[in-house]
Amino acid sequence: MPYAFTLDDVAFLRSEDGARALAACARLSLGDRLADVAAARTLVGDRFAPVLETVLLRRRGKLDPSWLYTGDALQQASAPAVARHRAARLTGRDVHDVTCSIGADLAELARVARTCLGSDLDPVRLAMARHNCPGVALVRADALRPVTRDAVVVADPARRDASGRRTWRPADLTPPLDELAEVHTGRDLVVKCAPGLDPAAVPWAAEIELVSLDGQVREACLWSAGLATARRRATVLRSDGTEWTLTDRDPADVGAAAPGEWIVDPDGAVVRAGLVKHYAARHGLWQLDERIAYLTGDTPPPGVRAFRVLEHGHYQEKSLRALLRAREVGRLEILVRGLDVDPDALRRRLKPKGGGEASVVLTRIGRAPHFFLCRAERVPG
Repeated sequence: MPYAFTLDDVAFLRSEDGARALAACARLSLGDRLADVAAARTLVGDRFAPVLETVLLRRRGKLDPSWLYTGDALQQASAPAVARHRAARLTGRDVHDVTCSIGADLAELARVARTCLGSDLDPVRLAMARHNCPGVALVRADALRPVTRDAVVVADPARRDASGRRTWRPADLTPPLDELAEVHTGRDLVVKCAPGLDPAAVPWAAEIELVSLDGQVREACLWSAGLATARRRATVLRSDGTEWTLTDRDPADVGAAAPGEWIVDPDGAVVRAGLVKHYAARHGLWQLDERIAYLTGDTPPPGVRAFRVLEHGHYQEKSLRALLRAREVGRLEILVRGLDVDPDALRRRLKPKGGGEASVVLTRIGRAPHFFLCRAERVPG
């Protein structure tokens, strides 16, 4: 069970004595839990539990290492690059983060907003936010009982039920999505959600933005009518600071045709946003099958990991095994879309052996299963 911080814990951690305790425990190796507890107790006495928990959380490296946070709050907190991107769309506005928690989004909003207020019901998280976001106005308030009138409302509902289990149903979030939207009817509203959200469950959302960071889809962001600039958007962020975006307003005039020299698996944000055709049109690609997200072409987009096609044909496990043996492929990556194939189970059955390396893309073209034996390459750019 994660440690349950108290207001007294937070007050200590923010004090000079707390800073010295954290610095002392930061030098521990933190490999053996029992040994770590004993060492921390020796170093800082009865305050060892919140100090040790804070050191452990800081080592996860997701947020500023000087911050305070609980385990649950850290897990749900937006990565800085994602929070920064969302905040940029609200530059110069008055903003109220109604579920500010420990301040991960609030810190980025405060940098660009004209005025910024954070609120939360949890007094411990609010106390941590005061440490993490010095100078930002904070108040204890319920997201469903508005305390501002004209500011843009930003929310990140908790995605765990009363038992602590993850929940994906909008009605089970805290606060529930429908109630949040109803209470703030007529206000500009921005809500961060899990990327698997069913758009039909949020009819008020005029724009649904899927955001990925370094190839991993991180969230769906819902934008109300006053903030929306498209119906569907995919935003792809990289830790090096580069980013690009694609919307349903971009051209999508592509179809399916015979395989080209490359197979391209679009970023997950593009796929989840339903913008595969738009991505293909932007980069001169086309589909293998109009119902499958794999794309193909003779020139892959810059900066992506693409698959140069070496051989392809009708998929049969026996013939694929023979081909891999003939090419002495021992290190094998398997990608599957549109077929009921478990990549891990298939790899065990194929028993790849040899010094070679390859990627196999399995998919359906029409009703027929196909394989593509490829060499994965990182395209410059």
